[in-house]
Amino acid sequence: MGFVKQGLPTLSLSLMLAKAKEEWDQEQVDKLSEKERYLAERITPLSISGLSLSQLQDLCRELHEKIDVVDEERYDIEAKCHHNTREIKDLKLKVLDLRGKFKRPPLRRVRVSADAMLRALLGSKHKVSMDLRANLKSVKKEDTEKERPVEVGDWRKNVEAMSGMEGRKKMFDAAKSPTGQ
Repeated sequence: MGFVKQGLPTLSLSLMLAKAKEEWDQEQVDKLSEKERYLAERITPLSISGLSLSQLQDLCRELHEKIDVVDEERYDIEAKCHHNTREIKDLKLKVLDLRGKFKRPPLRRVRVSADAMLRALLGSKHKVSMDLRANLKSVKKEDTEKERPVEVGDWRKNVEAMSGMEGRKKMFDAAKSPTGQ
């Protein structure tokens, strides 16, 4: 289908498919003949004619020992293959975790009012309006100046007057009385 979209005629598509099938069939025949050739090299034909019963039993034991060795090797190879497959899977997961699954977009500063933020958090069902400035306490400048009288004087006298037990008593008495006698 992809070939038709690119403008190739359907005739060339069918020819390409036929050629690919021919090559695949030829590869299968080549693999089969290679397997037969390899087995003919490795396996010698058994000559059991003219052997006595004890010789046949020894031959069977020898063949069973070879089969056991081959089965052990096959099992070890399968275990290694299974272990490697599991390790590859774990490493792929680690790579995905390290690389991150999503591309993070650059963040932009967005100005959102408190009402819009509450609507986004609580949903559109809750109609909550919050005027943050209305909750602020108003402070008058004159009140703060009246509360703290500024004393300008020699600081050494203040330190000497407050030192020792007498000074601590004065501080205690001053804290007790709100007028600061």
